[in-house]
Amino acid sequence: MSNICRHLDTIRDVVPSARGCEECLKSGDQWVHLRLCRSCGHVGCCDESPNRHATKHFHATRHPIIEGYDPPEGWFWCFVDEVMLDLGDRSTPQLGPIPRYY
Repeated sequence: MSNICRHLDTIRDVVPSARGCEECLKSGDQWVHLRLCRSCGHVGCCDESPNRHATKHFHATRHPIIEGYDPPEGWFWCFVDEVMLDLGDRSTPQLGPIPRYY
């Protein structure tokens, strides 16, 4: 595991793609927590969720950094460097109430 992240320059201010996991909302599935891609705004479910859509999005796009998004958790995770970083004041506002399934 790395101590530094070489992908900080990929972090963008994004608009979330949905008010929940984009794929789970379409399929009617449930999630545990949400992750927000800080390259494009895709909202996917965490690895504790059955479908792991945030990780699947990373493998499909190679977008390296996600934000803990539900609730805003104050951190980034870099899939490539396997490092967690403090988000500071760069959290993404939610679009509105997020459905709860747990």
